[in-house]
Order: sequence, then C-alpha cells, then structure tokens
Amino acid sequence: MARLRVQSLSKVYPSVVANDNVSLSVSAGEIHAVLGENGAGKSTLMKMIYGVTTPTSGEIFWEDEPVTIASPARARALGIGMVFQHFSLFETLTVAENTALFLPPGQSMAALGRQISEVSAHYGLPIDPDRYVHDLSVGERQRVEIIRCLLRKPKLLILDEPTSVLTPSAVERLFETLRQIRAEGCAILYISHKLDEILALCDRVTVLRDGQVSGECATADQTPASLARLMIGHDFEHPVKSAPTIGEVALSITDVSINAADNSGVGLQHATLELRAGEVLGVAGISGNGQRELCGVLSGELAPDSGEVYGFGRALAHVSVLDRRRLGLCYVPEDRLGTGALGGMSLTDNAVLTAAERESLVSGGFLQFDRARAFAKRCMTAFRVKAAGPEAQARSLSGGNLQKFIVGREVLQAPAVLICAQPTWGVDVGAAAFIRQSLIDLAREGCAVLVISEELDELFDVSDRITVMSAGRLSPTQQLTETNREQIGLWMSGLWPKAA
Repeated sequence: MARLRVQSLSKVYPSVVANDNVSLSVSAGEIHAVLGENGAGKSTLMKMIYGVTTPTSGEIFWEDEPVTIASPARARALGIGMVFQHFSLFETLTVAENTALFLPPGQSMAALGRQISEVSAHYGLPIDPDRYVHDLSVGERQRVEIIRCLLRKPKLLILDEPTSVLTPSAVERLFETLRQIRAEGCAILYISHKLDEILALCDRVTVLRDGQVSGECATADQTPASLARLMIGHDFEHPVKSAPTIGEVALSITDVSINAADNSGVGLQHATLELRAGEVLGVAGISGNGQRELCGVLSGELAPDSGEVYGFGRALAHVSVLDRRRLGLCYVPEDRLGTGALGGMSLTDNAVLTAAERESLVSGGFLQFDRARAFAKRCMTAFRVKAAGPEAQARSLSGGNLQKFIVGREVLQAPAVLICAQPTWGVDVGAAAFIRQSLIDLAREGCAVLVISEELDELFDVSDRITVMSAGRLSPTQQLTETNREQIGLWMSGLWPKAA
C-alpha cells in the first residue's frame, strides 16, 4: 500500500503551468527522489502535498484514501512533515520558540530546549535552542528546519534541498538518520540537485521536466550521467579552468577581529587574507565558523573591531557598502531571499537595488525604467532564468532560478572584485556548472573572485587557491595543485599545521 499517491495533479498559474498531470507514489519505508531542473515544478508539487498550495486539478491519496489537504496544519495532522528550501522561521524568535510554533501546545520551553539539544546532538546537527534565528547562518537555519520536523516523528517526510549548505560529514550523518527513519517505516520524498546524493540515498526517482513527469526509474540502474540526461535532456559540460594570470592584491584583510553578532557565534579572530586580480580564491568551512562576519567585513556591512581592510588603493575599514560598490565590489550573499533579493519586488526593481550605479539605472535622481528593465532581462537571458518576465516578483521564482538571477545581476556588472557566498545553493547540476564557469571566466578577465562554499567539489572546480575557515580563524592559503579534498576536510576541523 502506498503511503502517499498523487494522481494527475496539476497547478496552473496565470502566466505558467507549474505542474501538468503529475502522478507519483511513495511507500512506507521508501526514499523517493524528485529530480528536475530549476523551475521544473518540484517545489510546487511538494507544496500541494503539504497544503501550502491548492491544486488546480487532480487527486491526492493518503494510505489509499482520497484526502483534501487544505493547509499545512492538516498535512501535519495526517503525519506529513516538510523541510522547505526557503526557510519558514521567524528571525526575532529563538530556535526553541520557532520550534514551539511548529508543535502542539502545552510543552514547557525548558523541556523543549532540552529535547532540541538531545535530538540535535543525536542526529549530528548541533544547535543552541536559545540562539536567535537572526544570528544563525544559512547552514544553521537549515539544521533548525530539519530538527523541528524530526521532533514530530512524521509518517511522510518531505525534504526540499536539505543538504544545500551542509558539509560532507554532516550530509553523511543526515543520510544515516534518514536511513534509520526509513527503517522505522517512514516514507521520504527527497528533492535534490545533487545526483550523487540521490544515487547514494534514494530507492526510486521521478524526473520532472517542464512540469511533467518525463521518467521514473530505480536508482540502482542509473549513473550521475544518465540521471543528468533524464533531467536536462542532454549531457552537461563540466567547468573548464585555464591557467590564471595573477595581478595585484585587489582586496585584503590583515589581523582583523570582530565580535560575533551574539554570544554563541565565533566572529573573526585575527583573520588575514589576500585576494588578487585574476584569481578565484576559495574559502572552505562548516557553516557558522565566521563566514558571515567575513562577508560583512569585506562587503562593508560590518566594521572590524581591530585590524586593517584594504582595497582599491585605499583603506576600507570605514568605507560604506555603497561606496565600495562604486569602487567596483559586487556581492552574492548566502541568503538569497531577504538579503540577496526582496521577495515582494519585481526582478527589475531587484536589479536596481545593486546595479543602479554601475549600470546607470538612475539619472538625475530618476529611475531609468527602460534601462532597468533591459538589464533585468539581460540577466534572465544570460543566466537562463525561468520567470514570467522582468516584472515577475522575486518570490514567484523557484529557489534555483532566483539564485541564477542574483548571480547574473552581480556578474554582469563587470566588477573588479566579486564576493560569492554559496553561489550554487539550490541550483540544478547544469546551471551550477554554468555559474561556476561564469565565475572562472570573470576571474580570467581580471576580476578578483572570492567564493565561500561548503561544497568541496565546487571549490575544487573553480578555485586557484584555497583557504579554510574554522572557529573564526583562517588557515594558511594553499595553491589548489598543492592540496586535496582530504587535507581541506581535515583543516575544516581547525587542524591545520599552525593550529596543531
């Protein structure tokens, strides 16, 4: 008996058909992957199952009985839990308070805090229940979403890109947890763009293309290349990296320290780093080890408590974000919805937010709407963004398509320095390869590119040099040819030679 079955499910919006006659089933004790390009309809399908979105047509069967899932509360009552790709957390509340909103009333906050600590430690996803969400990194927020869902012991667990910002060791620990949950009879629907994850974890896979089911198969019969062909219809090209021509130091920090945003964080501790024109410098590390503070110091959002920030031929410690952008610094933040883009604004308006100066989108204090719209459209075309048009609201895009737009918006400004945090988070395999190639090409044109990522494969694809961040400190920088994944993985725990 199928735990969940959807039959001919469709969702039609005024400007797009998100799902068209989609059918799939998942049984108790099965991990079933849903695979597809950005905008293929995966998240919309999951939102219909979870009661966030109402289907236009079709039926949902729960344990062979037809059901109407009109709200997430109804879904949770049935035993369905969902971990969203875009987090549904209140930033001004603590981890425990956010979790309490997700659970039946009546439990004391002290008891809930202890339960969160126990569950998070058991599953290898450590989090302090008393920390405020606004002080958490993206990776830490992901842990909160997963933990508060597991606390309800669901009968069906939906995971939408759950490992996007988890390290390899954390991913493997999560997989152990999911296999244990499967062994206990829970059904799991697993959305991921990481083909190796799907092959390692899942039993079956349903492939969506342009909102329709294009195939279903057992993962045991597939390879990463064959899954990629099922998803995009052809083979994708891996990034090609030519030898760099290294120029002058474009941006640097020397002995920079900064207090964390809250007492549970690590901040920066005497961090020193040099980023040169023409190179891609990769920063590896587990989320929450000071990456957010590093981005803030480099972008101008945070002033260091001590140390020097230098770039563009001048001291930068007290130069504003806007003035740094005028000098040629662009930035792709890790939090794409809320920091990288404003969900209620159009893509055109979101383009204006960071490109107004460099793309001359404002003249004499007035918005040049035609120029702004043309620039937004150029971002969409160059980075293959699927959306209704430049007038589409940012929140209407799938996570991967919004990520492509934000990266395109910054890259197409031809920056002198580009800072990218988690540049391919939630992006499908073909688009990730395209973004990585774009970063390499930008560096080869003379830009200084800094890439902060928890994906070692990504860093080894794009970087010329690599450093590691752990406990607010930066390791010695290594040429990529002089290191390997095993060494960088060890250094991510803080065990580089100087620390030892």
